[in-house]
Amino acid sequence: MIERRTFNSLGKANFGWLDAKHHFSFGHYYDQKRVHWGPLRVWNDDTIAADTGFDPHPHRDMEIITYVRKGAITHQDFLGNEGRTEAGDVQVMSAGTGIVHAEYNREPGDTQIFQIWIIPNKAGVQPRWESREFPKGDRAGELVVLASGRDVDADKGALTIHQDAALLAATLPAGRTVTHTLGDRLAYLVPARGRVKVNGVEIDARDGAAIKDEPVLTIEALEEAEILLADLPKAA
Repeated sequence: MIERRTFNSLGKANFGWLDAKHHFSFGHYYDQKRVHWGPLRVWNDDTIAADTGFDPHPHRDMEIITYVRKGAITHQDFLGNEGRTEAGDVQVMSAGTGIVHAEYNREPGDTQIFQIWIIPNKAGVQPRWESREFPKGDRAGELVVLASGRDVDADKGALTIHQDAALLAATLPAGRTVTHTLGDRLAYLVPARGRVKVNGVEIDARDGAAIKDEPVLTIEALEEAEILLADLPKAA
């Protein structure tokens, strides 16, 4: 089963400095059929204007992954962490027992991010933040694990999250096909750009695809594409 969630059907919020699209219920947007997908609770498609951002605010017991699509995001938190994550790279924050952080676009133009929240399988962990560069050339044409809490050798070296889940990404030239063994698990796929076909179902840029009961995914790039794929357990 692959449920295509078109970009135009997503929840919307525009505050001038922030233009947000919500794949799942968030803020003032609520859809009882789109509350979570396994432990995946939030997938926001945010465009942040230059010299603006999210002022300090708290989180608790949530794994928050930020994938930068365009520009860069600058992170600050009360633990003293500060860092700038550029387009194509990723940062992870485990909110754990509680963390206060801010995210700013210090760039001259818009920054675009995917903000992804995953419900942890362990509460009350020590809060932490880390980011990592992923060389663009090494990622071309294949799925690379960006963040993971799965206990598998292939995920070694990825950023750590507290959940039996993983976030993978790939940049694919037109015509390239990649496969992913999902087994008896869930997946959520979003092309950051480009149009793809997943087990015969066409998914446009910034659409979402909620996937279950598909043991193997065959992903074909119908045009040059950049995709993100969350591999998830069925239980939150």
